Amino acid sequence: MAEKVQISLPEQVSGIIRTLRGAGFEAWAVGGCVRDSLLGRVPDDWDITTSARPGQVKRLFPRTVDTGIRHGTVTVLIGRTGYEVTTYRIDGAYEDGRHPKEVTFTASLEEDLKRRDFTINAMAYSEEGGLVDLFHGAEDMERRLIRCVGDPTERFSEDGLRLMRAVRFSAQLGYEIEPGTRAAICTLAPTLQKISAERIRTEFVKLLCSDRPEWFRLCYETGLTAVFFPEFDRMMETEQHNVHHCYTVGEHTLHALAESVSDRTLRLAVLFHDVGKPMTKTTDSAGVDHFYGHAEAGAGIARTVLRRLKFDNETTDRVVRLVRAHDVKIEPGRKYMRRALHRLGADLFPALFDLKEADLRAQSAYEREKKQVQLDVMRREHAAVLAAGDCVSLKELAVNGSDLLAVGLSPGRELGNVLQGLLDQVIEDPSRNTREYLLAEVKRIVGI
Repeated sequence: MAEKVQISLPEQVSGIIRTLRGAGFEAWAVGGCVRDSLLGRVPDDWDITTSARPGQVKRLFPRTVDTGIRHGTVTVLIGRTGYEVTTYRIDGAYEDGRHPKEVTFTASLEEDLKRRDFTINAMAYSEEGGLVDLFHGAEDMERRLIRCVGDPTERFSEDGLRLMRAVRFSAQLGYEIEPGTRAAICTLAPTLQKISAERIRTEFVKLLCSDRPEWFRLCYETGLTAVFFPEFDRMMETEQHNVHHCYTVGEHTLHALAESVSDRTLRLAVLFHDVGKPMTKTTDSAGVDHFYGHAEAGAGIARTVLRRLKFDNETTDRVVRLVRAHDVKIEPGRKYMRRALHRLGADLFPALFDLKEADLRAQSAYEREKKQVQLDVMRREHAAVLAAGDCVSLKELAVNGSDLLAVGLSPGRELGNVLQGLLDQVIEDPSRNTREYLLAEVKRIVGI
């Protein structure tokens, strides 16, 4: 039953297992922490499964929290760290595609492992008992496969989020999805609609922030995007007959994702940067496709989708601004860079350049070197403006509203217009950003 494999358990985890075993119970590290350990990775957290009932676990440890006691889970606190300890269980019928109607505690580790989603997540380990791998998870890891435990239709019917988890693990690990498992995803994709937007968002972000964000293509190929992001399906189906492009809108986006750094907001902006193209596509008499206004249209669609998936307002607003700005041209010269920083918001840089870089690398080879030079110039101009400390916003202006009131201006629109006029001058010539010059200019403008 157990295989001779050695995993280095954290002392706290080893201590919890020893305590449970010392009291006559079985106990094992289980699931993702075992998988990650076998991969040579440091697990994010450690879960423990045991034959002890929740009440028995609580009596063995001085500090516990009833985090999911109805389903057999007690969190054991050691210092400031919590470790979930869950009783072996058999899940009852899943009536909502997410939660079992009831769970039954069992004394069988095999029964507990049987209910888990994928073979690579259904392994258990203890220093005393070694590795328990009843469903050949280690073998599937060697073969680089994501495979359901048992019947994939049953596993996915129990919790529809597992459909997304299969794709997410595939992207994170670089594993193929076993054919039977993949076929079940395609068949059951519509059941994803039973899953809350928040849970889908979590898997969606993990996939996008993985080392293989372009594997988001699997969500399209298996029918998952048709449920939670149908706008992407339109992108995949929209051709771009234009000298600057060599892929459909969707394929271009996937290639751009592969070229982007792993930052949550940036990856989202890359995913959405051309989402407005399907609705703005026109074709001229020469058969060339154009997408006038796609950035503005895309900003609106991005906001809609991000709200649908319950993203926070800060992330949503930043992604929308990046999508709106991704096609903006900035002429060479520091004054043009200052104008762009003021108009678009200095906080949007350098993420905007990273977005432009990913976009460029996913286009055709047409004028690529020229475009790269232009982008490199933009980055240098931006660095020069930052190094010089040039003023690009009202808060950096050497005078403020109180200063203008002090020289006799009245509160209201005129004061705001005067400040904006001063800022325009300073953006044009940063040397003007002195209190003396600006106050003298105020007096000249209003005739004081």
